[in-house]
Amino acid sequence: MSDPAPPTTSDPTTGELVGQLSEQTTRLVRNEVALAKVELTEKAKHVGVGAGLFSGAGLVALYGVGTLIATLILGLAEAMPAWLSALIVTVVLFAVAGVVALLGKRHVAAGTPVAPEQTIESVKQDLDTVKEARRHDHA
Repeated sequence: MSDPAPPTTSDPTTGELVGQLSEQTTRLVRNEVALAKVELTEKAKHVGVGAGLFSGAGLVALYGVGTLIATLILGLAEAMPAWLSALIVTVVLFAVAGVVALLGKRHVAAGTPVAPEQTIESVKQDLDTVKEARRHDHA
């Protein structure tokens, strides 16, 4: 009996199919990464423009606060000398700044040191417990 002839169909072999799958998977991953890069670039542009607009709004608001302060001074100047109205507004602003600074200092003090002290203490206790258990095992 003779060996059967190899198939003559045009179907690809398993090796060829695996090769094609590998090539197509690589191409698909590359295309997805390229698409992600394009998408992230577009989103980053929008975030950058938004941040710039927020910064501009903050600057304009700062000018608005300055104008409001000038308005307060001019309003008080109707009832007293201009230098006195400016002095009163200045003292009030420094008082508000002092209160805000003290509140900020309290919050910073409450958050420092940054190390997670309770977790560190808990880990130390866990280590002590493990060491104690090992002493009892070796005894």
